[in-house]
Amino acid sequence: MRRELPFWARALLPVLGALSVAAAWRWGLPLSGVPAYVVPPPDRVLAVFETQGAMLWENFKPTAVEALAGFVAGNLAAVLTAILFVHSRVMNAAYFPIALFLNTIPILALSPVIILIFGLGMTPKIIIAAIICYFPTLINMIRGLDAPTANERELFRILSASRWEVFWRLRTPRSLPMLFASLRIASATAVIGAIVGEWIGADKGLGALIIQATFNYQSDRLYAAIILSSLLSLSLFAVVVATERRALRWAT
Repeated sequence: MRRELPFWARALLPVLGALSVAAAWRWGLPLSGVPAYVVPPPDRVLAVFETQGAMLWENFKPTAVEALAGFVAGNLAAVLTAILFVHSRVMNAAYFPIALFLNTIPILALSPVIILIFGLGMTPKIIIAAIICYFPTLINMIRGLDAPTANERELFRILSASRWEVFWRLRTPRSLPMLFASLRIASATAVIGAIVGEWIGADKGLGALIIQATFNYQSDRLYAAIILSSLLSLSLFAVVVATERRALRWAT
């Protein structure tokens, strides 16, 4: 049985890990022969944040709005659909196979269709981010709502619990761990969806900035945009984790 690391080690080791990666990036890659125009050193990337901060912020804002709106819309739609499927065998039998079929369509193939239908504004990017969040949450939420055993359901029936009480006091607490597992994944996929939408049709946003920097060989700007997109995903992930702790505390 492994012993748990002390608090100071859990706090210090990630910092040391990040510093080791930064050191390998700063000195290891140049020594291995990787040219600076392919992978610029960290100081050049950090200089972009200092000298081009306004430009980065203007491109960060639309991506953050698209990712957050898509995250909320996609996961909310998935939860509501899962509740409908769990409580209606007819709807589940009729539409769950369709949902599975739509999930097989690659998002890169579906994105141009969505942009053709909804234009080049923020709406198609939000829809793409919502779609990429929707299916994992739908599957996990259905499994979570169906997690109570037959004995647990029978106990609630004996106690004359209403369908609402069964849902709120039994199904919902049992589904929360699987729901938040999906939301953790969606915190990253929502940003991916927004950026993919911007790749196909946008002149603003981190996705558009990544494409522009790639074609113009502006590797320092490219890496700055990638770091910003990663920070956006980490911020969403942190919000999900904080919410999960409170929700699970309430459920228990």
